[in-house]
Amino acid sequence: MNVVTGLALLLFAGFAMAKIMHLFRLPNVTGYILSGILIGPFCLHLIPQTIIDGMDFVSDIALAFIAFGVGKYLKLSSLRESGSRIIFLTFCEALVAAAAVSILMIFAFHLPVSFALILGATGSATAPASTIMTIRQYKAKGTFVTTLLQVVALDDAVALIAFSLCTAVAQTLNSGVRLNPGVFLYPIALNLLTIVTSGLFGWIFCKIITEKSSNFDRLILALLCILLITGICDSLDVSPLLSCMAFGTVYANKNHDKKMFRQINSFAQPFFILFFVHSGMSLDITSLRTAGIIGIAYFFVRIIGKYAGAFVGSIATKAPSEIRNYLGLALIPQAGVSIGLAVLGQRILPAAMGSLLSVIILSSSVLYEMIGPASAKLALILAKAIKPEKKDFTLCNKQAKVRS
Repeated sequence: MNVVTGLALLLFAGFAMAKIMHLFRLPNVTGYILSGILIGPFCLHLIPQTIIDGMDFVSDIALAFIAFGVGKYLKLSSLRESGSRIIFLTFCEALVAAAAVSILMIFAFHLPVSFALILGATGSATAPASTIMTIRQYKAKGTFVTTLLQVVALDDAVALIAFSLCTAVAQTLNSGVRLNPGVFLYPIALNLLTIVTSGLFGWIFCKIITEKSSNFDRLILALLCILLITGICDSLDVSPLLSCMAFGTVYANKNHDKKMFRQINSFAQPFFILFFVHSGMSLDITSLRTAGIIGIAYFFVRIIGKYAGAFVGSIATKAPSEIRNYLGLALIPQAGVSIGLAVLGQRILPAAMGSLLSVIILSSSVLYEMIGPASAKLALILAKAIKPEKKDFTLCNKQAKVRS
C-alpha cells in the first residue's frame, strides 16, 4: 500500500465510523479514534507501520491549527475581566490532579519520588483537541464554553512548567547532586522565546493583511505562518501548541476578524480527521494488560483530581454553579501533550521506571480519548451550553434527580 492510498483509507475509516457514532449520539472524535484502533496494527493491520510512523507531521499540523483556533478565545477584553480567575482555576485543576497522582504513587504503591513527580506532572496536561472538536461539532456557546476554552488553552502552559520543575527535581534525586536551576529554566526559556517569536509573526501578519486582502491571500499567508512556526518549534524540540496559540491570540486582538478563523477551520477539517485516526492507530491497546493496578489507579485518581481541582478552584474564584459542577467533566481527555511529555520523562528515569511511565500514559490515553469526548458533551449538556438530543434527555433527567 502506498501513502496516498493509506491516507484515503484513513479518511474513509474516520468518516464512516463518525457516521456510526452519530447513531449512538456520540461525538465524531470518538469515532475517529475508534476507527484508528480498528484499522491499526493492533486489530486489522490495514495500514503498514511505515506509513503510521511517517505521519507524525500530520499530528503536528493538526495540533497547530487547533492551537491557532484557540487563540481567538484569548482576547484581552475578556481576560481583563476574568484573567486572574482563569489563571487560578487552571493552576488549581492541573496541580491538584498532579499532586493527587504523585501522592498516590508514593504512599500507596511506594514508588520512587522521582517517578511519582514526573507521572503527576505528565498527567496534569489536558488534550485540547478532542474537547475543542466536540465544542465545534455541537456549536456550543456561553460562559461555560468560554471558560472551558480559556482553561484548556492555558492548561498546557501549566503542565509544561510543572513538568520542567519536576524533571529537574527528579534528575537531582537520581544523580544525588545539587539542584541545577538551569535544568528547568532552559526549556521554559526556550518556550518563551518561541512564544514571543510567534507573537511577532502575528503582529507582522496583521500589518500585511488588510480589509482589501482576498480570501486566497489570507489563507495562504496564514498557512505559511502556522507551518513556519510549527517547523521552528519542531526543530527546537518544543511543542507548537503554545506558539501557534500565541500567533492566533495576537491576530484575534489586533485584527477583529473571525473570518480568518473560519477559513482555517474549514481548510483543516481533513487534517483533524487524520490526526485522530492516526492517534488511534498509534495507541498500543495491548499495553492495557501490562499497566496493571497502578495504571488503573492512575486513570481514576487523575479524573478525581481534575474534577476536585476544578471544583475547588471554582469555589475560590466564585465561578457560576455550572462551571463549578461540570468543568471537571470536560477536562478528562489526555493524549498528544502527555504522550510527548512521557517520552521526555522516559529518557530521564531509569529504564524500568521509564518503561512503566510510558505504559501508564499510553494505555490510559486510549481510555481517556474514548470517554473524553462523550464526557465533554455531557458537561456541555448539563451546563446548558448545547441542547440535549432526544436520547440525551433521559440521562440529563437522571443527573438532575441525583443532584436534587
